[in-house]
Amino acid sequence: MIRLSININKIATLRNARGGNLPDVVQVAKDIEKYGADGITVHPRPDQRHIRYSDILELSKTITTEFNIEGNPSIKFMDLVLGVRPTQVTLVPDGDDVITSNAGWDTKTNLSFLKNIISKLKHAGIRSSIFVEPIPEIIHFASLTGTDRIELYTQKYASEYLNNRSNAILPYIQAAEHAARLGLEINAGHDLNSSNLNYFAKKIPKLKEVSIGHALISESLYLGFENVIGVYKECLNI
Repeated sequence: MIRLSININKIATLRNARGGNLPDVVQVAKDIEKYGADGITVHPRPDQRHIRYSDILELSKTITTEFNIEGNPSIKFMDLVLGVRPTQVTLVPDGDDVITSNAGWDTKTNLSFLKNIISKLKHAGIRSSIFVEPIPEIIHFASLTGTDRIELYTQKYASEYLNNRSNAILPYIQAAEHAARLGLEINAGHDLNSSNLNYFAKKIPKLKEVSIGHALISESLYLGFENVIGVYKECLNI
Protein backbone atom coordinates (compact mmCIF):
# COMPACT_ATOMS: atom_id res chain seq x y z
CA MET A 1 0.00 0.00 0.00
CA ILE A 2 1.37 3.40 -0.99
CA ARG A 3 1.36 5.74 2.00
CA LEU A 4 -0.32 9.15 1.93
CA SER A 5 1.50 11.86 3.86
CA ILE A 6 -0.38 15.15 4.04
CA ASN A 7 1.46 18.45 4.04
CA ILE A 8 -0.27 20.83 6.46
CA ASN A 9 1.66 24.00 5.60
CA LYS A 10 -1.48 25.59 4.13
CA ILE A 11 -3.31 25.15 7.43
CA ALA A 12 -0.61 27.22 9.10
CA THR A 13 -0.81 29.80 6.29
CA LEU A 14 -4.51 30.29 7.00
CA ARG A 15 -3.88 30.61 10.72
CA ASN A 16 -1.06 33.10 10.26
CA ALA A 17 -3.18 35.30 7.99
CA ARG A 18 -5.39 36.22 10.91
CA GLY A 19 -3.19 35.67 13.96
CA GLY A 20 -4.25 33.63 16.95
CA ASN A 21 -4.60 29.88 16.71
CA LEU A 22 -7.50 29.28 14.34
CA PRO A 23 -7.28 26.83 12.70
CA ASP A 24 -5.31 24.89 15.29
CA VAL A 25 -2.48 23.19 13.36
CA VAL A 26 -1.95 20.46 15.95
CA GLN A 27 -5.66 19.61 16.14
CA VAL A 28 -5.94 19.51 12.35
CA ALA A 29 -3.01 17.07 12.23
CA LYS A 30 -4.76 14.85 14.76
CA ASP A 31 -7.99 14.95 12.77
CA ILE A 32 -6.21 14.21 9.49
CA GLU A 33 -4.62 11.15 11.08
CA LYS A 34 -8.03 10.06 12.37
CA TYR A 35 -9.47 10.34 8.86
CA GLY A 36 -6.86 7.97 7.45
CA ALA A 37 -3.64 9.82 6.62
CA ASP A 38 -0.54 7.66 6.90
CA GLY A 39 1.67 10.58 7.82
CA ILE A 40 2.01 14.31 8.37
CA THR A 41 4.46 16.46 6.39
CA VAL A 42 5.66 19.96 7.22
CA HIS A 43 8.12 22.20 5.41
CA PRO A 44 9.35 25.08 7.57
CA ARG A 45 10.81 28.09 5.76
CA PRO A 46 13.44 30.44 7.19
CA ASP A 47 10.85 33.25 7.52
CA GLN A 48 8.34 30.84 9.16
CA ARG A 49 5.60 32.23 6.93
CA HIS A 50 3.50 29.12 7.47
CA ILE A 51 4.71 26.26 9.68
CA ARG A 52 6.75 27.57 12.59
CA TYR A 53 9.50 25.77 14.41
CA SER A 54 7.34 25.94 17.54
CA ASP A 55 4.56 24.11 15.64
CA ILE A 56 6.96 21.30 14.83
CA LEU A 57 7.92 20.88 18.46
CA GLU A 58 4.25 20.57 19.41
CA LEU A 59 3.42 18.28 16.50
CA SER A 60 6.25 15.94 17.42
CA LYS A 61 4.54 15.29 20.75
CA THR A 62 1.19 14.33 19.22
CA ILE A 63 1.65 12.72 15.80
CA THR A 64 1.01 8.98 15.96
CA THR A 65 1.63 8.20 12.26
CA GLU A 66 4.82 9.02 10.37
CA PHE A 67 6.24 12.53 10.70
CA ASN A 68 8.10 13.91 7.67
CA ILE A 69 9.97 17.21 7.90
CA GLU A 70 11.11 18.77 4.62
CA GLY A 71 13.59 21.55 4.13
CA ASN A 72 16.97 22.89 3.17
CA PRO A 73 19.49 21.50 5.69
CA SER A 74 20.72 24.76 7.21
CA ILE A 75 22.32 24.67 10.65
CA LYS A 76 19.03 25.75 12.24
CA PHE A 77 17.05 23.13 10.31
CA MET A 78 19.45 20.36 11.26
CA ASP A 79 19.36 21.39 14.92
CA LEU A 80 15.57 21.16 14.76
CA VAL A 81 15.30 17.74 13.13
CA LEU A 82 18.08 16.18 15.17
CA GLY A 83 16.26 17.38 18.28
CA VAL A 84 12.79 16.28 17.17
CA ARG A 85 13.88 13.05 15.42
CA PRO A 86 10.94 12.63 13.03
CA THR A 87 10.37 9.44 11.06
CA GLN A 88 11.80 11.00 7.92
CA VAL A 89 13.66 14.10 6.80
CA THR A 90 13.32 15.10 3.16
CA LEU A 91 16.14 17.33 1.96
CA VAL A 92 14.98 20.07 -0.44
CA PRO A 93 17.34 22.68 -1.98
CA ASP A 94 15.05 25.66 -1.44
CA GLY A 95 16.36 29.18 -1.63
CA ASP A 96 15.16 31.55 1.08
CA ASP A 97 13.03 33.52 -1.40
CA VAL A 98 11.09 30.74 -3.16
CA ILE A 99 7.32 30.51 -2.79
CA THR A 100 7.33 26.74 -3.13
CA SER A 101 9.84 24.04 -4.01
CA ASN A 102 10.88 24.51 -7.63
CA ALA A 103 13.88 22.25 -8.26
CA GLY A 104 15.56 19.08 -7.12
CA TRP A 105 19.10 18.67 -5.88
CA ASP A 106 22.15 18.61 -8.11
CA THR A 107 23.40 15.54 -6.30
CA LYS A 108 26.64 15.37 -8.28
CA THR A 109 27.78 18.87 -7.36
CA ASN A 110 26.52 18.54 -3.78
CA LEU A 111 27.60 14.95 -3.18
CA SER A 112 30.01 15.64 -0.32
CA PHE A 113 27.60 18.03 1.42
CA LEU A 114 24.68 15.60 1.15
CA LYS A 115 26.76 12.64 2.33
CA ASN A 116 27.63 14.59 5.48
CA ILE A 117 24.00 15.52 6.14
CA ILE A 118 22.74 11.98 5.48
CA SER A 119 25.37 10.59 7.84
CA LYS A 120 24.08 12.80 10.65
CA LEU A 121 20.49 11.72 10.00
CA LYS A 122 21.44 8.05 9.95
CA HIS A 123 23.35 8.42 13.21
CA ALA A 124 20.17 9.85 14.77
CA GLY A 125 18.03 6.99 13.43
CA ILE A 126 16.10 9.21 11.00
CA ARG A 127 15.09 7.94 7.57
CA SER A 128 16.39 10.22 4.82
CA SER A 129 15.01 11.23 1.44
CA ILE A 130 16.47 13.55 -1.21
CA PHE A 131 14.21 15.66 -3.46
CA VAL A 132 15.31 15.06 -7.07
CA GLU A 133 14.18 15.44 -10.64
CA PRO A 134 13.77 12.26 -12.75
CA ILE A 135 17.28 12.27 -14.20
CA PRO A 136 19.29 9.01 -14.07
CA GLU A 137 22.64 10.70 -13.35
CA ILE A 138 21.11 12.69 -10.49
CA ILE A 139 19.60 9.52 -9.04
CA HIS A 140 22.92 7.70 -9.39
CA PHE A 141 24.71 10.32 -7.31
CA ALA A 142 21.84 10.38 -4.83
CA SER A 143 22.50 6.70 -4.21
CA LEU A 144 26.13 7.51 -3.36
CA THR A 145 25.07 9.78 -0.50
CA GLY A 146 23.73 6.85 1.53
CA THR A 147 20.16 8.16 1.47
CA ASP A 148 17.34 5.71 2.11
CA ARG A 149 14.96 7.23 -0.41
CA ILE A 150 14.53 9.79 -3.14
CA GLU A 151 11.45 11.94 -3.61
CA LEU A 152 10.64 12.47 -7.27
CA TYR A 153 9.73 16.09 -8.02
CA THR A 154 6.48 15.66 -9.95
CA GLN A 155 5.66 19.21 -11.07
CA LYS A 156 6.55 18.51 -14.70
CA TYR A 157 4.43 15.34 -14.73
CA ALA A 158 1.47 17.23 -13.32
CA SER A 159 1.77 20.12 -15.77
CA GLU A 160 1.93 17.80 -18.80
CA TYR A 161 -0.58 15.19 -17.59
CA LEU A 162 -3.66 16.56 -19.34
CA ASN A 163 -1.90 17.03 -22.68
CA ASN A 164 -0.20 13.64 -22.92
CA ARG A 165 -0.05 11.54 -19.79
CA SER A 166 1.91 8.72 -21.44
CA ASN A 167 4.74 11.08 -22.34
CA ALA A 168 4.47 12.86 -19.00
CA ILE A 169 4.95 9.70 -16.96
CA LEU A 170 7.74 8.11 -19.02
CA PRO A 171 10.78 9.81 -17.42
CA TYR A 172 9.36 9.05 -13.98
CA ILE A 173 8.97 5.36 -14.79
CA GLN A 174 12.55 5.24 -16.03
CA ALA A 175 13.78 7.15 -12.97
CA ALA A 176 11.93 4.87 -10.57
CA GLU A 177 13.26 1.74 -12.26
CA HIS A 178 16.79 3.12 -12.08
CA ALA A 179 16.37 4.03 -8.41
CA ALA A 180 15.06 0.57 -7.60
CA ARG A 181 18.08 -1.03 -9.26
CA LEU A 182 20.30 1.12 -7.05
CA GLY A 183 18.45 0.00 -3.92
CA LEU A 184 16.67 3.30 -3.29
CA GLU A 185 13.09 3.50 -2.06
CA ILE A 186 10.84 5.98 -3.86
CA ASN A 187 8.64 8.83 -2.68
CA ALA A 188 6.97 11.46 -4.86
CA GLY A 189 5.40 14.86 -4.49
CA HIS A 190 4.52 18.29 -5.88
CA ASP A 191 1.30 19.14 -7.72
CA LEU A 192 -0.10 15.63 -7.43
CA ASN A 193 -3.88 15.75 -7.08
CA SER A 194 -6.98 13.57 -7.21
CA SER A 195 -7.04 13.72 -11.03
CA ASN A 196 -3.46 12.66 -11.79
CA LEU A 197 -2.51 10.60 -8.74
CA ASN A 198 -4.02 7.22 -9.60
CA TYR A 199 -2.32 7.04 -12.99
CA PHE A 200 1.01 7.99 -11.42
CA ALA A 201 0.65 5.39 -8.67
CA LYS A 202 -0.21 2.64 -11.16
CA LYS A 203 2.75 3.39 -13.40
CA ILE A 204 5.56 3.99 -10.90
CA PRO A 205 7.14 0.75 -9.67
CA LYS A 206 7.79 0.34 -5.96
CA LEU A 207 6.38 3.74 -4.99
CA LYS A 208 6.38 3.94 -1.19
CA GLU A 209 4.86 7.31 -0.34
CA VAL A 210 3.35 10.47 -1.79
CA SER A 211 3.38 13.81 -0.02
CA ILE A 212 0.46 16.07 -0.96
CA GLY A 213 -0.61 19.37 0.49
CA HIS A 214 -1.91 22.22 -1.66
CA ALA A 215 -4.35 20.28 -3.85
CA LEU A 216 -5.70 18.15 -1.04
CA ILE A 217 -6.22 21.10 1.30
CA SER A 218 -7.90 23.08 -1.49
CA GLU A 219 -10.32 20.26 -2.31
CA SER A 220 -11.09 19.88 1.39
CA LEU A 221 -12.54 23.39 1.45
CA TYR A 222 -15.41 21.99 -0.61
CA LEU A 223 -15.69 18.37 0.48
CA GLY A 224 -14.13 18.22 3.94
CA PHE A 225 -10.99 16.44 5.04
CA GLU A 226 -12.59 13.08 5.74
CA ASN A 227 -14.12 12.78 2.27
CA VAL A 228 -11.07 14.06 0.42
CA ILE A 229 -8.62 11.85 2.28
CA GLY A 230 -10.83 8.91 1.36
CA VAL A 231 -10.65 9.91 -2.30
CA TYR A 232 -6.85 10.16 -2.23
CA LYS A 233 -6.47 6.88 -0.39
CA GLU A 234 -8.61 5.20 -3.05
CA CYS A 235 -6.36 6.69 -5.75
CA LEU A 236 -3.46 4.88 -4.09
CA ASN A 237 -5.33 1.60 -3.71
CA ILE A 238 -3.85 -0.05 -6.79
